[in-house]
Amino acid sequence: MIIQQMDTLYFDGACPLCNKEMAHLARLKDELLTLVDIHSLPDTQASPNKATLLEVLHLKRGDTWLTGVEANVAAWRHTRIGVMWQILRWPLIRALVDWVYKHWARRRFVRLYGTGIPCAVDCCEPTQSSSQ
Repeated sequence: MIIQQMDTLYFDGACPLCNKEMAHLARLKDELLTLVDIHSLPDTQASPNKATLLEVLHLKRGDTWLTGVEANVAAWRHTRIGVMWQILRWPLIRALVDWVYKHWARRRFVRLYGTGIPCAVDCCEPTQSSSQ
């Protein structure tokens, strides 16, 4: 299925795994998907705020926001292999995949940014956090 709508995927450019996936996605995607490193956004432009965007993947489609695995699957639908990602949204698999992603994303955020509590505009600078 070909997507006929412009989408924007916001990702954390300070995350090595995120960067690797986005580089792969960039090679395969169509022209209707824009990839945006959250750290490249001016602080006044980010809505939701940068801390929220950094917690999980966000995809903007018109006035609608998709997050987490839903955003990832929607982004990959802009490639010729996108239909394979749809398995992650099957009812029996969806709950497990969403649970794993939620916990992985939380650990990634805390590892890169500390406590994960949204802070002022400086929150987007990676910090050294103690091992938890």
